[in-house]
Amino acid sequence: MSESILARAGGRASDYVRIARPDHWIKNIFMLPGAALAIVLGRVWEPAAFGAVVAALVALCLIASANYTINEYLDAATDRHHPLKQARPGAQGRLDGRLVVLQYLLLAAAGLGIAMFLGKPFLLTAWVLLGMGILYNVPPIRTKDRAYLDVLSESVNNPLRLLMGWFAIIPDALPPSSLILAYWMGGAFLMAMKRYSEYRRIGDPKVAGAYRRSFRAYTEETLLLSSFFYALLASFLLGVFLVKYRIEYVLALPFFALLFTWYLAIALRADSAAQAPEKLHRERRFLGFCLLLTVVVAVLTFVELPFLEALMVPLQY
Repeated sequence: MSESILARAGGRASDYVRIARPDHWIKNIFMLPGAALAIVLGRVWEPAAFGAVVAALVALCLIASANYTINEYLDAATDRHHPLKQARPGAQGRLDGRLVVLQYLLLAAAGLGIAMFLGKPFLLTAWVLLGMGILYNVPPIRTKDRAYLDVLSESVNNPLRLLMGWFAIIPDALPPSSLILAYWMGGAFLMAMKRYSEYRRIGDPKVAGAYRRSFRAYTEETLLLSSFFYALLASFLLGVFLVKYRIEYVLALPFFALLFTWYLAIALRADSAAQAPEKLHRERRFLGFCLLLTVVVAVLTFVELPFLEALMVPLQY
């Protein structure tokens, strides 16, 4: 896009870069556990596998940016009621709809173009991710306006990221269903806590409802209780996966429990980073703990602890 075209349209090049939200690409690290699990379980150690992961990550980032592009444009009117988002280019009226559509199509085409080289399952998952962006943002369905469905539909992107990482390595099989569902409910917990933090930050139910229609049906209590519900489901499903596929992983359960508890503590703070998870890099100790958890899981992946096998033997009465 030339600067002259953008000037006539009433926008700046930086505005269109901002609505693609490259700073949100950090969320796509949720793809990496899927790839890592596929590499370990499938014993795929060839260098080409790591190239596929990089290509998959680039495709995912482009498709996510396509979804972010329409998200910000379609949220322009309601973002004006948010104390921070009112400064966004869309809320300021600096975007041209034609250029937004063009950017969406270019990003989507680029992401899908890369996805074509990673196999049909990966390509299909990429299409589903784009479709979820439309369902979430575009009227008349626009699930982000419907209480509870907003959280559940947005958090579907979490298992989709997991699947994209997996399919980049193993295109002809699915990852464990318990892990897929745990990823979904874990994402729902994160999204519900984000909603809770936003609702508290606004501090006025009427203003909150003007900013986000789903907030008209929520209260602080219902948001907190729903996040607890999602966390319980995620924990139970994660436990099923950990015990079923490698008994050594049971030793990681306390670390996962602490991870959920710590994130809850972050979300309960005033102006917490949970409102914008892409800013979690400011929580240095929390990120350090995430690294520790990764190391623990990696060690338990390769270390055999035979005495734990006793936990798998049913009692005979």
